Amino acid sequence: MKLHKLKAGETTGTYLMESPVTEADILKMAQQLARRRLARGAPLTDPQKVFEHLQTLLQGYEHEVFALLLLDTRHRLLGFRELFRGTLDGASVYPREVIKLVLEHNAAAVILVHNHPSGDPEPSQADRQLTHTLKDALNLVGVRTLDHIVVANEGCVSLAELGWL
Repeated sequence: MKLHKLKAGETTGTYLMESPVTEADILKMAQQLARRRLARGAPLTDPQKVFEHLQTLLQGYEHEVFALLLLDTRHRLLGFRELFRGTLDGASVYPREVIKLVLEHNAAAVILVHNHPSGDPEPSQADRQLTHTLKDALNLVGVRTLDHIVVANEGCVSLAELGWL
């Protein structure tokens, strides 16, 4: 995969610029790298690295986005999919559509993800309720909900680490 405005250098891990690079170009390249690292088959072994990739992908949005990390039976990544877009302080999430996507990818487990454009990653009561609703719905079709991660400029919060899952 070629990164925006860059081509591979002679030494592994080095790149050459094709033209001047702006701040917007750098952000676009960071998102491309984060998406590549969250590609099919990637093992999710380091939660901090996953947080960093998710933060790169979602922190720039001015509206809420709800997404899924779809996993196989060995918790290897099948894909990262953005499902719903909302407003500044909320997004409507429909369990039926979540289940439909999970079944389309034959996922055995999921990690729920959404951003807080406010910058504060602290989960709200609505976030906790949504987590339980989706966990119960996914459980009915034999899919495990491993975590719900809230992403913001100030960091990421795992509901599982807080004991809320």
